[in-house]
Formats: sequence, structure tokens, C-alpha cells
Amino acid sequence: MPTPTKIREATDEDWPHIWPFFRAICAEGDTYCYPYEPTEQEGRALWMERPPGLTVVAVDADGTVLGSAKMGPNRPGPGAHVATGSYMVAPEAAGRGIGRALGEYSLKWAREQGYRAMQFNVVVESNARAVHLWQSIGFRIIGTVPEAYKSRTHGYVGLHVMYQKLD
Repeated sequence: MPTPTKIREATDEDWPHIWPFFRAICAEGDTYCYPYEPTEQEGRALWMERPPGLTVVAVDADGTVLGSAKMGPNRPGPGAHVATGSYMVAPEAAGRGIGRALGEYSLKWAREQGYRAMQFNVVVESNARAVHLWQSIGFRIIGTVPEAYKSRTHGYVGLHVMYQKLD
């Protein structure tokens, strides 16, 4: 499977390329606990991390944005030693290894930043592709909150908490 040519830190100039797939994925209503119809300003505030977090883009050889990830501390203060991440792939780039590349990048980044673990708080149970991907790169489901997510397609489904120790 081809992967992006490059993963790099997102800039302000990347947001107009992220926004269309961010908006489409939110509107689909099956994978994110974000509003179904966020404004562009809300979307940007949700996605574009500030230090100590980081937002990256995966781009092809022409510089086309294929996907994006954000990562940083899962919680502040005493919980800041555990990282978290969120990932979106442009629908036209699905199945090309972009999500895997972004996930592996975020794990490497978290290790380099000294995090002890990475935790995903909200992996929609019915999002089988994501659950399978995260398990294939070492995450495990440590709990599921029943019916905590209202999917537009599947109705009420569980939210998995997934975890990977890094040290």
C-alpha cells in the first residue's frame, strides 16, 4: 500500500485543505465526537493544536494534503505523561496507508517527547477499520462505554478506550 511522501507539521496554509475532509467526516456522523456541522472556526479550534501538542499533515509528492493528525497530552497536570491522538484521512485517499502512517508517526513523536503511553478516549465501536488499524499497531481495548456514541448510521454504539504503553 502506498503511503504519503511526507508527514510534516501543519501550517496555517494547510487548514483550507484539511477543512473540506474535516467537515465531511464530521457531517458523516459515524466516527467523531465533534458536532455534525461545525463552523469552520469551531473545526479549526478543535483540530489545530498548539504546543505542547502538534498537528501534522500527510502530503503526496505534489503537496496535496491526504490526511491529518493531531497529538498531545491526553490530560493536563498529573495526566500529561500520557499522549493522545486523532486522525482524519481525506475520503479520496482512503485505503492508501495514510491512517497507518499518521498513527505510526504519532507513536514515534510521543516516544520522542517522553510520553509513557498513548490513549485514545473515543474510538467508535462500529468504526471497524479504525479499531482494526489501531489494534494492528499495538493498541488494545481497555474498556468500552456502552451506547456512548450516537452514530448517524448505526444508532447508539459503544466508545472504546484504547491504550498502548510506550516505555
